[in-house]
Amino acid sequence: MSSQGSVTHFYCTGSWEIEITSVFILLGLSQNKNVEVLCFILFLFCYIIIWMGNLLIMISITCSPLINQPMYFFLNCLSLSDLSYTSTVTPKLMIDLLAERKTISYSSCMTQLFILHFLRGIEIFILTGMAYDRYVTICRPLNYTVIMSRQRCNTIITACCTGAFIHSASQFLLTIFLPFCGPNEIDHYFCDVYPLLKLACTDTYRIGLLVIVNSGLIALLTFVILMVSYFLILYTIRAYPAESFTKALSTCSSHVTVVVLFFVPVLFIYIRPATTFPEDKVFALFYTIIAPMFNPLIYTLRNMEMKNAMKK
Repeated sequence: MSSQGSVTHFYCTGSWEIEITSVFILLGLSQNKNVEVLCFILFLFCYIIIWMGNLLIMISITCSPLINQPMYFFLNCLSLSDLSYTSTVTPKLMIDLLAERKTISYSSCMTQLFILHFLRGIEIFILTGMAYDRYVTICRPLNYTVIMSRQRCNTIITACCTGAFIHSASQFLLTIFLPFCGPNEIDHYFCDVYPLLKLACTDTYRIGLLVIVNSGLIALLTFVILMVSYFLILYTIRAYPAESFTKALSTCSSHVTVVVLFFVPVLFIYIRPATTFPEDKVFALFYTIIAPMFNPLIYTLRNMEMKNAMKK
């Protein structure tokens, strides 16, 4: 039987009857109740900031002429993605911090996995689109309005959603057909591929390699492309007047901060073989809660146009 009285169902293969887990137990961040209460208060505070900050950005951009500028059009989409992404994880996490038994059904687990990878993929590709916009702004300013037309921006967002769907669907298909007939305790606070591979009643070595190709290499290649684009930008602006150089450097440094805050934890988790470490849960907090909380601050505190739009 699966642990802690989880609900199970059975199917037969030949003369064998195999027990299939239909409820998972989430071990969460800690087994200490005092730590869980402290985390609940902290994450509630973070979640309120995430909602307030990203909603303020979305309203300020949508209700001002900034929505016609590609950079702010992408920032608006990034805020929506951040808000949706963290809302897929944080409410469940906070409920589990106060619950005696942290359970999630098989169907809910698979749904959460698909949505998380879909929204995370959108965010990764939007950050790439924003880097491309900054590159065109600084390196090809005379052709900027032609290259970054509204039609081109809409095409980039469509491509981001399509690429994210393909990525998420492939992760989902790699996981949905795995048999879970043994332990049902997920050593995490949400459903992800590597913790689930650890529970599968089959050899998952090849599937683990496919996950590395799907998640790890995509994240690594995107990160390298982003860093190269910012290097080219910095190389181009080195000869700018001091005032223009400072302004361009400030904008790029904000984007680089967001990229590093998001990609470094993702690379730590997905670029290695299919193994799990206790530190994974802490690193996952960076791209599920901390990055969505800091993005509004990073993009607004050092941006005069956003400050003016927010005041209006």
